[in-house]
Amino acid sequence: MTCALLFRLLLLMTLAALFQGKRFGPTSRLRYSRFLDPSNVIFLRWDFDLEAEIITFELQVRTAGWVGLGVTNRYTRVGSDLVVGGVLPDGNVYFSDQHLVDEDTLEEDGSQDAELQGLTEDAVYTTMRFSRPFRSCDAHDQDITSDTIRVLAAYGLDDTLKLDRDRTFVKSIFLLQIVHPDDLDIPEDTIIHDLELTDFLIPEDDTTYACTFLPLPIVSKKHHIFKFEPKLLKHNETMVHHILVYACGNASVLPTGISDCYGADPAFSLCSQVIVGWAVGGTHQALPAAKSSSIQQSYQFPDDVGVSIGTPLDPQWIRLEIHYSNFHNVPGVYDSSGIRLYYTAKLRKYDMGVLQLGFFTFPIHFIPPGAESFLSYGLCKTEKFEEMNGVPVPDIQVYGYLLHTHLAGRALQAVQYR
Repeated sequence: MTCALLFRLLLLMTLAALFQGKRFGPTSRLRYSRFLDPSNVIFLRWDFDLEAEIITFELQVRTAGWVGLGVTNRYTRVGSDLVVGGVLPDGNVYFSDQHLVDEDTLEEDGSQDAELQGLTEDAVYTTMRFSRPFRSCDAHDQDITSDTIRVLAAYGLDDTLKLDRDRTFVKSIFLLQIVHPDDLDIPEDTIIHDLELTDFLIPEDDTTYACTFLPLPIVSKKHHIFKFEPKLLKHNETMVHHILVYACGNASVLPTGISDCYGADPAFSLCSQVIVGWAVGGTHQALPAAKSSSIQQSYQFPDDVGVSIGTPLDPQWIRLEIHYSNFHNVPGVYDSSGIRLYYTAKLRKYDMGVLQLGFFTFPIHFIPPGAESFLSYGLCKTEKFEEMNGVPVPDIQVYGYLLHTHLAGRALQAVQYR
């Protein structure tokens, strides 16, 4: 009864908000997009209305069979929700809101909370467009929240609704990303500089850390980097786990070429101070091939903040690290991903840096065998800043942060003690 009353209240609130918010119809442009599988068979577009709390998806799959999209959790696919649909050979359309009762079996929800906006099939693609609320009273529907969401996508080669593990994929996506306009206070003298690998053959291994050393722009006076964006090749984005740019000391002797960051040659692990970086779940946008061959969405710093380059104390070279996850061991994939920097001679009031907290991995830091859980932690004492930096450090103001773990991580927090 409580749920029914709550549903009616939410429905009234949603209907009122629809007249104020942005409703996406069958032909509305959806701002965000990306591929969901390594072979680029499944392409997802989406957008959302924060006021109405409704999200709209358009799933395009290279198949003549059924297609499905939903949300799962990290530990098991059992209980995942999956909206499925397709077009029968006679032209009739089927569409339903379902969930997984085990790893391979689908069952229709008692409450149908997804609204179909379009379902078509041509000689190449089956395309399904639908909307759903962020939250519903259906226990089988996973919530759409402001966290990174594990999106579940699947398809079949025909209209038989049966999951095949080879055609089922999970992708971590920050669905409710808020994009700030890219044209805010852009200086007229803005210069763009790309840091990227060139035609790197991704190994047929689950995990690869590829590193190379590249020069920063040569400038005769101080400049500020005020914006950056990831450059991910459109057909390789599902293999890129993170991209990091590290500052190198100007007295460093650096190797050439591309090699394993943490392999036989320790020189490729030189330079450890992060300048900028991107990781899975971070903001980026797939652009149509006619407009761009890369995938990018910028991170713009506050109007009074920039990363300094061009002074004797600033780095002249960087280490570019790209972590590839080729879990399907796909052969013959070449990549030229990287980071694009925007910089200007119009200086901001404050210099920006990155403070790295936590643990650097090293050979004797490991999770004890048989442990159900294990806590790693690091402490950073601010009174040591001057000793570490070599010169007095003025007051530091934190304006943003990023938490990041790999597959063994279950929870993470950063705490400031005053």
